[in-house]
Amino acid sequence: MSNKRDFYEILGVSRSASADEIKKAYRKVAMQYHPDRNPGDKSAEEKFKEAAEAYEILSDTDKRAKYDRFGHQAFAPGMGGGGYGGGMNAEDIFSQFGDIFGDDMFGSFFGGGRRGGGGGRASRGQRGSNLRIKMKLTYEEIAKGVVKNVKVKKHVVCNTCGGNGAKDKNSVQTCGTCNGSGQVRKVTSTFLGQMQTVTTCPTCNGEGSTVTAKCGNCKGEGRVYGEETISIEIPAGVQDGMQLSMSGKGNAGERGGMPGDLIIQIEEESHTELHRDGLNVAYDLYISIPDAVFGTQVEVPTIDGRAKIKIPPGTQSGKIFRLKGKGFPEVQGYAKGDQLIQVNVWTPQHLNAEEKAALEKMSGSENFKPHPAKGEKSFFDRIREAFN
Repeated sequence: MSNKRDFYEILGVSRSASADEIKKAYRKVAMQYHPDRNPGDKSAEEKFKEAAEAYEILSDTDKRAKYDRFGHQAFAPGMGGGGYGGGMNAEDIFSQFGDIFGDDMFGSFFGGGRRGGGGGRASRGQRGSNLRIKMKLTYEEIAKGVVKNVKVKKHVVCNTCGGNGAKDKNSVQTCGTCNGSGQVRKVTSTFLGQMQTVTTCPTCNGEGSTVTAKCGNCKGEGRVYGEETISIEIPAGVQDGMQLSMSGKGNAGERGGMPGDLIIQIEEESHTELHRDGLNVAYDLYISIPDAVFGTQVEVPTIDGRAKIKIPPGTQSGKIFRLKGKGFPEVQGYAKGDQLIQVNVWTPQHLNAEEKAALEKMSGSENFKPHPAKGEKSFFDRIREAFN
């Protein structure tokens, strides 16, 4: 079970809150716990990051719907980065959500730039896009959980320039407009006195440096199209259509920008004998008339292999047997489903004269006379209709 706090609780909104209410709530919490307002306070810093994680999910319609259904586990159970900003620092948060506060909000309000600690420059480059892949899983893999190594074609960081897009280290120069801070300050006079505002440097776009000669391998982008093998941990109990997220495993950003996320959509492979019903697994067992009359012992398939069950004498068609705990585990919790086995008494389709005579004789016996519900045909009536 996740030990993360509920996202709605973090922002102080109800689960039915509108997008505008969520945005206003996040702004209020982020302002309260901003690092510049709480210097050296680790608890406030963690709450600031926690609020950013909550807003990242609840401000996105698709992510919010998945969170409402599966909780924290829906995004990256057991995956690095937590799937929704678990590795964020203050700089990352401002690069993604600065528009919530306005470009100048923190600079003019706290006088410290766009990162806690003062004077820090904005995150470099442009964030990479998210990637989506589909992953097919067997019943066995879903029941136990599995780690899959998947080759993903995507934009990766350029090995030649290390992602900065420059030909060499001499091709990177400190921005002359902002002197490397990534920001420019402007002082204006008002009737209340002088007011200072801080904006992103228009020359270097907040990077604090400019490139005079581009890398020949990536043409200045800081990334190239390539392939990466990613280890994906799938938790037990996932369902068809469920999506998981791995933070930072999407396309590399341009010129050192943050990478996007990798979205994994789960697809269940159909089983040859079993079918899923929520947490339960269902199986149709067909037995002969003699086995139904005298009883028998049969083997049935399960997710874990084969299991023996006893069919008692006189078992009726439609009877359901239950194998406790042989279903799927709950993806977020401790519950586990069962395997349900429905008995179907097989009606023979071809009989010889001797077999027909034997059945006709038995149909006259009181022991073989059924007591069907009103309007329902007896077993022997159905047999006669099949051969007449």
